[in-house]
Amino acid sequence: MRPSGRNLDEMRDIVIETGVTRHAEGSCLIRCGGTHVLCTATLEERVPPFLKNSGLGWVTAEYGMLPRATHTRMRREAALGKQSGRTLEIQRLIGRSLRAGIDRSALGERQITVDCDVIQADGGTRCASITGGWVALRLAINKLMKAGDVTSDPMLDHIAAVSCGIYAGQPVLDLDYVEDSDAGTDSNFVMTGGGALVEVQASAEGSAFSRAQFDEMYALAERGIATLVAAQKAAVG
Repeated sequence: MRPSGRNLDEMRDIVIETGVTRHAEGSCLIRCGGTHVLCTATLEERVPPFLKNSGLGWVTAEYGMLPRATHTRMRREAALGKQSGRTLEIQRLIGRSLRAGIDRSALGERQITVDCDVIQADGGTRCASITGGWVALRLAINKLMKAGDVTSDPMLDHIAAVSCGIYAGQPVLDLDYVEDSDAGTDSNFVMTGGGALVEVQASAEGSAFSRAQFDEMYALAERGIATLVAAQKAAVG
């Protein structure tokens, strides 16, 4: 039934390659099927003004798509002079999600910026960015700990995200672009490694969906998150 031939509860192939850039404190290239995202984490010994002298650290994110990440070329947002509403929404989601897995007191007054650059898009770019962003963040914090700059691990749990939807009347896991563009319902689940919800985005693109359908998508998401967390663990050792 699915265009890819996958089962309803089957994820795309997941590959996470670490240490892909020389200068960033943490980096990875995450491939979720045809969606490829470069994630880098940059450590700075400063915090935004509203956190100065608070003893709390900060994790934030930026997101962007390369011009030929999609079927047709997009103009660079820098050339347009402003970021789109979609870009702003996604990078705020990434930042909120990653902060949910951090003890900001243990991090101390320093900021980590996670940059997520989509090289190739085939659906689920925000989910791949969150999942890969966590890996880059983990690697950057590992360096802090190795240097003795933090006394306890600020990472509370894994953070990962996956999409689910209603496609051709059936709940499916990890939508690619073909499914996403034709789905009756589209949702994104951000969860911790322990299974707690961080954020849920769900919208009816066609007809409204039922509580039973939502519960089916939720169950699929739990299965997908477990697969993603296993891939994160394998990537960071």
